[in-house]
Amino acid sequence: MLEIRNVAKRFQARENIVTALDAFDLSVPDGEFLTIVGPSGCGKSTLLNLVSGLSPASEGELTYKGRKIKGVDRKIGYITQSDNLFPWRTIRDNVAFPLELAGMGKRERHARAEEWIERVGLGGFAGAYPHECSGGMRQRTNIIRTLIYEPEVILMDEPFGPLDAQTRITLQDQLLQLWDKSRATVLFITHDLTEAIALADRLVLMSARPGRIVRVEDINIPRPRDIFHMHDNVEFRRLYDDIWKELETQVRGTTH
Repeated sequence: MLEIRNVAKRFQARENIVTALDAFDLSVPDGEFLTIVGPSGCGKSTLLNLVSGLSPASEGELTYKGRKIKGVDRKIGYITQSDNLFPWRTIRDNVAFPLELAGMGKRERHARAEEWIERVGLGGFAGAYPHECSGGMRQRTNIIRTLIYEPEVILMDEPFGPLDAQTRITLQDQLLQLWDKSRATVLFITHDLTEAIALADRLVLMSARPGRIVRVEDINIPRPRDIFHMHDNVEFRRLYDDIWKELETQVRGTTH
């Protein structure tokens, strides 16, 4: 589905050139849930901006279904840490907005929005405005606003980062339930190793800047997964202890 070949990204910072990513190679098959973890500033968000077509690579090539990524594609959805909801629109109208852009009639798009709103436990809040909802409720709205138009690839940049622990684990569980039905290809960025292991089919560990791939790990924990009791899983504990040793090294800014 996605091919990232020898990609580098450099930025001009005053009189210096900053290399955010370097020699990055990754293949992502159709339907995979891939998580990417690494220290702050290692280029994780930069990578998603390249895949989304929002920013061009300095070197290398990115392709989607064999076609070079040259700009934004509706088949690649992007869910950010900030909910970016329109404050003047209700939850229903925010969720339905992509369908409105696609030309769908009001009755049909509202009916579909209501279905998605019910799926994530927001029934009764369709007519509310974002300022009347909690952070977790707004982020659920942000997620289903992308899922409703069924992109083939979903990029998620720490979507649960600002949430409290209880809300975070609840939304992780809901996300896996929604993904299990669509089986879209997901690239999920996180700083949280627990989250990265719990959600993924495969985990990518990135180095400190410039971001390179240090390790790619298959997560062989059967699905469906019990997110609420993941720490009781023997394979989860083994993976966490093993991967954390390398992640800690990168966080400290050292190399093996």
